[in-house]
Amino acid sequence: MSALFFKRFLQRPFQIASIIPSSKALVNRVAAKMDFSQPRVVAEYGPGDGVHSREIVRRMSPDSQLLLFELDPAFSSDLERQFADDPRVHVINGDAAQLTEELTRHGIDRCDYILSGIPFSILEIKKKRALLQKTYDVLTPGGKFIIYQVTNELRQHATLFDRAESEYFLQNIPPMFVTVFHKANSRNGHAHAAMPPSRLHANHSA
Repeated sequence: MSALFFKRFLQRPFQIASIIPSSKALVNRVAAKMDFSQPRVVAEYGPGDGVHSREIVRRMSPDSQLLLFELDPAFSSDLERQFADDPRVHVINGDAAQLTEELTRHGIDRCDYILSGIPFSILEIKKKRALLQKTYDVLTPGGKFIIYQVTNELRQHATLFDRAESEYFLQNIPPMFVTVFHKANSRNGHAHAAMPPSRLHANHSA
């Protein structure tokens, strides 16, 4: 267990979803829901000590980008240290609500995948809905919003997405609901797994 993770949980128990980081099995299950056969843009809300981030970085292509939104300053500093030598990774010590502004600042217009482990159940309903709307808006058509949570209550609020699939994953302490929300990639409202990569930068059009 990460000593930093345990310490921050004790200091901020209502902002950190679990007393220990995700298991390797959960990390692999979540990462397997993303296709890195071509350049992708990924955003992660609340990466904590970076257990999911490290696996994403390991899998993603040289032209992919990863934006990490971490509100906790101690975690944020640790993430900056971990990924200091990787220009594909951008650590933002701030709220996930800054998503649109940070994408613009980095010359990115859309995300292919957005991953979140933040405990949505503690967010005020207005903030929860605003973040869901922003998440939906910046996803590329066919993109995915992937969450792992102790409860599955967010599913009732995320009705703007076109399709959702959930599983109760037992190989983690505590067990987690892993839910994938799909944004349709066509006007008929059907979401598909395959999608064109988002435009990373003006000089990296796909």
